[in-house]
Amino acid sequence: MDPAGASAQTARADGSYSLRRNHTGQDTIDEITPRAAHLRWRYLGLVFLGGTAGTALREALSLVLPDGRLPLTTLGINLLGALLLGLLLEALVRSGHDAGGRRSLRLLLGTGLLGGFTTYSALATASALLLIGGEIGLALTYALGTVLLGGVATGLGIVLGAALHRHPGANG
Repeated sequence: MDPAGASAQTARADGSYSLRRNHTGQDTIDEITPRAAHLRWRYLGLVFLGGTAGTALREALSLVLPDGRLPLTTLGINLLGALLLGLLLEALVRSGHDAGGRRSLRLLLGTGLLGGFTTYSALATASALLLIGGEIGLALTYALGTVLLGGVATGLGIVLGAALHRHPGANG
């Protein structure tokens, strides 16, 4: 340990850490930095749990309503997920800072559940299969239509989230 302080990290229960200590071995207050959310096990666990549930839900819907020549179930899943994500994020941002319970909800439901529920890899696969089958126009329409309609669905979710926030008694 050098006289100015150590360069070892000291982790804290709140997720913060200190990069330096003073000559008595105490952490210096001005060197305490909060640990980034993506480095906190609690938040990683929330994303994992939500992602697992979202993926399972998507798979269940895909088994109950299998795609035909045109993957309408995949389209519906992606549009519903985009709408719900817009609604969730708008409601959370209007209710306060991205901290504490709001951050946990965003990571569990937004990044995790809805990230696992939506499936742009299936969109890419379906589009590729349509291309391989010689259906170039349908493949391009499906791919571009999904992305454009996803943007519209997200915008609608944002509008709904804003409306629910303006009229909190209207939702239950």
